Amino acid sequence: MADADWLSERGRDESDWRGMTVACTCVGSMMVDRELFVSAPGKVILHGEHAVVHGKVALAVGLNLRTFLRLRPGKDNGTVEINLPNIGTKLTWKISDLQALVPSFHNSPESKPLGPSPEQLDFLKTFAGFSNGTTDTESLAVLAFLYLYLSICGQALPSLEIVVWSQLPTGAGLGSSAAYSVSIAAALLATSGKISIPAQENIRWTQAELTLINSWAFQGEKVIHGNPSGVDNAVGTWGGALRFQAGEINPIERVPVLEILLTNTCVPRSTKTLVAGVKDKLLKFPGIMEPVLSSINAISEECQRVLQAGVEGLTIEQYSVLEELIDINQHHLNVIGVGHPSLDRLCQATTSHGLHSKLTGAGGGGCAITLLRPDIEPSVVDAVKQELSAYGYQCWRTSIGAPGVSLHSSSMLPEDVTRSFNKA
Repeated sequence: MADADWLSERGRDESDWRGMTVACTCVGSMMVDRELFVSAPGKVILHGEHAVVHGKVALAVGLNLRTFLRLRPGKDNGTVEINLPNIGTKLTWKISDLQALVPSFHNSPESKPLGPSPEQLDFLKTFAGFSNGTTDTESLAVLAFLYLYLSICGQALPSLEIVVWSQLPTGAGLGSSAAYSVSIAAALLATSGKISIPAQENIRWTQAELTLINSWAFQGEKVIHGNPSGVDNAVGTWGGALRFQAGEINPIERVPVLEILLTNTCVPRSTKTLVAGVKDKLLKFPGIMEPVLSSINAISEECQRVLQAGVEGLTIEQYSVLEELIDINQHHLNVIGVGHPSLDRLCQATTSHGLHSKLTGAGGGGCAITLLRPDIEPSVVDAVKQELSAYGYQCWRTSIGAPGVSLHSSSMLPEDVTRSFNKA
């Protein structure tokens, strides 16, 4: 939940939920007295890392490793509880104590949220017993929850028990903090009656409601990151794929879901240092670096064209183009100075099995994605995972282009999520 939103910081899934009008249970301003299950995806940058800082196009996509939230009405009207088993945090507050903070936080969720202000964050830090300079994952997650709870629920603070469990690693540049903020915003807006609850589970909210969820999730991201671009929470809200350029975020209509192998090298890196290094190279060698950044921009544009042309299913030729774009971009990223020996080992390992990989995010270690064609033999993927695991890397077979924030029934939750909720 403390991912660096390195960009400075909507989509569509395989069932075409984006354009679907659904029947909803409209709840007005009443509190919902029922258990809710909500999830939101992580994100990866498909193409455009670092070039986007210099005005080029970046493509961000929903990652089908998700953050799941369970909300239950409290056993009484006296407490609110947040349980974050991934980081070993479980806190409970008396609503009577929180009520005194409400006048400093409540504004209308029907309009664009205004916060968080420095004064509001200072109030929360004092209340929670955190120092003003706190930056650890637990403290920032708790502050974001308290801010959203007080701001969205307002005068009638509900008694709630919330558990948030994530498939996403924290601090890996995969949008874990945004998925957290999106899930909490959606659950609180629904339970407080600010958005409706779809009558059918696993059906999305309306566009107006998704916009409201996104605007509140953005405030949660501000609590955590200070000055996010809004890309991560937009992907978490709408899913699918989006195009980011010069501060503008636009959904890419009708993109296919792609299978990938996501690998975390577990090598820490400083996003700030990497971004500064690219800038220094650009100032020193403008005639060399500008064409490289322009080429990365062209890669993003070509990738978008191929994805939109292959919505009904990519052909073998289109997969080949995507693989070539991945290889070219990875070489470019090495040229601009954001590669790392750990990423070189990863690319060599996957290439030896006929696969194509590139870093995703800031580079200098961190994560990489490997495109998997639909006809790939499971034994090949297993062999690659085994080899990468021997390097100490973490691997997940998953997909990109995943759906955004969604409401679920308990029976539709993945087994690992159900187990984690039962233990919480």
